[in-house]
Amino acid sequence: MKKGIDWRYRISNKEAMMGVVLAILNFIWWYAFAYGLGSRPVKDYTYILGFPAWFFYSCILGFIVFTILVWIMVKYFFTEVPFDVDEYKKEETE
Repeated sequence: MKKGIDWRYRISNKEAMMGVVLAILNFIWWYAFAYGLGSRPVKDYTYILGFPAWFFYSCILGFIVFTILVWIMVKYFFTEVPFDVDEYKKEETE
């Protein structure tokens, strides 16, 4: 890596891209179910737990699925990096 570029930027950029991809997938999920199932006439709706299927899948199930995915991503793919400059300098000199 080039001298003067902090190694933490590479990690934070990777993690930010993972977050952006997950947000885009969340929007695609929501849009597909909300407008895919919700575009039919109201009399043709099916209901799950008292909610229209489009609402249940897009808002309730989508929230649960993407909350779990965020937890998995943070737990297994994110790296803890020191934010303190002194701690970074100490690691650099060792």
